Amino acid sequence: MGSQEDTEEERVNWHWRNSMKPVRFFSMDARAAIPFLFLLVYARLVTLIFAIVSTIVFMMLEKRGLTLPSALRALRSWLLGPKRPAWISMRRRRLKDYH
Repeated sequence: MGSQEDTEEERVNWHWRNSMKPVRFFSMDARAAIPFLFLLVYARLVTLIFAIVSTIVFMMLEKRGLTLPSALRALRSWLLGPKRPAWISMRRRRLKDYH
């Protein structure tokens, strides 16, 4: 541990360690910039308000430590409640007795 070979190996493989980091755009998740692309195409007051509101929502999610996919999963679990069967009742397998 701490030898020159370990640090050389880390230098060679540094890009794999950083390959799953989220894409950032001005210290914010890059998905927050997508509404501004719509603003460039359809420059109206409604689109501007939508872009600003969505950016604020992204900032609030980031303050809570959530990304968009994890926030959607949290919203789904909040809406469905604690009891969620894996299969709906008509697709659930029934036990069969072959006697």
